[in-house]
Amino acid sequence: MSSSILKGVRVLDLSRMLSGPYCSMFLADHGAEVIKIESGTGDTSRHNGPYRKDDPGHDWAGYFVSLNRGKKSIQLDLKSPQGKADFRKLAATADVVLENFRPDVMDRLGLSYESLAAENPRLVYAAIRGFGDPRTGVSPYGNWPSYDVVAQSMGGLMSMTGPDAQSPTKVGPGIGDVFAGMMMSFGILAALREAEATGIGQFVDVAMYDAMISLCERMVYQHDMTGAVPGPEGNGHPFLVPFGLYPATDGHVALGIVDDSFWQILTTVMNRPELGSDSRFATRAGRAQHAAEINKIVSGWSAEHSKAEMTEMLGGRVPFGPLNTIADIFKDPHVEARNMLERIKHPDPDHAPWTVAANPLRFTGQEQRPLPAPPRLGEHNDLTSTLDNVSAMDTKAKHALRDVFGSFATGVTVVTTRQDDGMPRGFTANSFSSVSLDPPLLLVCIAKTAHSRDAFVSAEHFAVNILADDQKEVSGLFASRSPDKFKLSKWHSGPQDMPLLNGALACFTCARHRLVDAGDHLVLIGRVLTHHSRDGQPLGFFRGAYFDLSLESSLVDAATQPGEGTIGAVLADHETVLLEEKPDGLVTVPKAPAAANTAQGIRDHLAKRGLDPKLDHLYAVFQNAQTGTHSIVYHGSVSGAAPKGLRFYGLNALPLGRVESDAERSMLRRYQREYRHGRFGIYHGTETNGIVHTISGQTEYNIPQEN
Repeated sequence: MSSSILKGVRVLDLSRMLSGPYCSMFLADHGAEVIKIESGTGDTSRHNGPYRKDDPGHDWAGYFVSLNRGKKSIQLDLKSPQGKADFRKLAATADVVLENFRPDVMDRLGLSYESLAAENPRLVYAAIRGFGDPRTGVSPYGNWPSYDVVAQSMGGLMSMTGPDAQSPTKVGPGIGDVFAGMMMSFGILAALREAEATGIGQFVDVAMYDAMISLCERMVYQHDMTGAVPGPEGNGHPFLVPFGLYPATDGHVALGIVDDSFWQILTTVMNRPELGSDSRFATRAGRAQHAAEINKIVSGWSAEHSKAEMTEMLGGRVPFGPLNTIADIFKDPHVEARNMLERIKHPDPDHAPWTVAANPLRFTGQEQRPLPAPPRLGEHNDLTSTLDNVSAMDTKAKHALRDVFGSFATGVTVVTTRQDDGMPRGFTANSFSSVSLDPPLLLVCIAKTAHSRDAFVSAEHFAVNILADDQKEVSGLFASRSPDKFKLSKWHSGPQDMPLLNGALACFTCARHRLVDAGDHLVLIGRVLTHHSRDGQPLGFFRGAYFDLSLESSLVDAATQPGEGTIGAVLADHETVLLEEKPDGLVTVPKAPAAANTAQGIRDHLAKRGLDPKLDHLYAVFQNAQTGTHSIVYHGSVSGAAPKGLRFYGLNALPLGRVESDAERSMLRRYQREYRHGRFGIYHGTETNGIVHTISGQTEYNIPQEN
């Protein structure tokens, strides 16, 4: 099974045979984009076999299929100028370059780590060599070629393996390659973490010889502490007994009796309980001193039983397991339950799938997906032609993008994408931020509790839509969990099939660059692929409300000009609004008395009548075009019982038909709508038309005339 935990990591894999491909197999199995860079004849392992009977052309060697599932393949001649140029183009977009050549091969090709890092400073360059790289320590064997058997031999593993000192034995699997590859997969991930934090990559290397010494760490401390030279132990253990392989009537079984309690259980099952209490054998140290005697007793007992019989008697009670062949493994219920033998679909649907060893790592937070097929040689050669859109920007393009980034105050955005089935998804973000011009990067934040979080975490592309100041309702819609967001809004498909909102001031289509954990949010960083913008003012948001950063000079002038005017307030108590009732049945917002026509005057006037008003901010300024008088209305709240002449009306039951003036009637209608969004603007104009000011701009607003 595979996961997508490394999605977004691009690896250029120049390695051959086993060590490097095993390393990159682990990365590809968990979502990294691994691109094999192959010569004209391909990776050597394509020709190693074995081949199935339905493959007369020998296109799919088992060696290659097993190690290269889920990777891409590009053929490049690294000795040619075009091949070098294409490789550099790829490396400029890569997170990792992996190779297992001898030292200086890439340097001689003009593709050294240093030259690649000069063009891509965050690049992690990983090298698996027989005896390491001179950059990290010059070995006298540095230029020697090496394969698994050499690493096992020189690293001490074979000297400790086998029945006796006269019969050193190679471990069956290519552990000299495999273990070095596993070590390098860790090294790559560690270096990537550092690069993500600092923006600076590094050269990482592992020597197969060194990896074997690490694997055989026991012989090091034994020799250091005792002076002994550990030799083959057969199938036993130097300190623990019974510990190793023991005969059965149909094969062998393994026992690992370490704790004294396990010894007691084993002797009981053997119908030899007296051995459990025998002072010679009761402790671990005692058993080690009488290893030959104990091994003879246990072997004599086990040889009388089959593997299945001993599994029934000992399974789950002591550390025990039968010695399995691959035929046994194919039938084992554990292997089936853990899905450790995975079927990979053949690229040709007329051919049967392959069976390979699955990746043993499991992540509870990741959906387990089938392993993809290995690539045909050169299957993805056209990939290099798609890289122009991520090449370095010229000066003119940088200036254009900088102008777009700098055209907006921090405002409200809607971030959109498509989930795997093509359904559009989106959410409202209160800001976006440009991060870099070269490469062009921006970021948005996603709450970990967001309903669409998973869609954005797995998406390869997304779009950032900068809302205009007349798109409050759009913002509110995408801030909700309504399943009909896209049905209720106007949008179209843009580049990469990303949903783009009609009317937005700017839209940036991005490829996912990084996803970074940030407390209760995730930071989504995107590489800008395309963008477009139009003139206008953005929608802004602060402390739970849409607002203007400052009043324009014309609004200030209107609010402070001399002449006759009134000071009023729209005052709410939860979902009710306080209105003044006149003797003729008409209603109006409360106003300051003529003798104290100020904001403080209206506060004092209402306080004297037993109310507690609080004015929050300016809400409307309008001028009567015929009389020249102007009205200033504040927004605020009020508490207390309404005295005679004042009354609280429910927000949905305002007597709009009895409001004294058209301007106040339209203003109260606007208040109803804005209250539902919890965000308020400021109206400026005449009694018939004007502007609702928002964060840094304006919305045209026409007041309908009542008959």
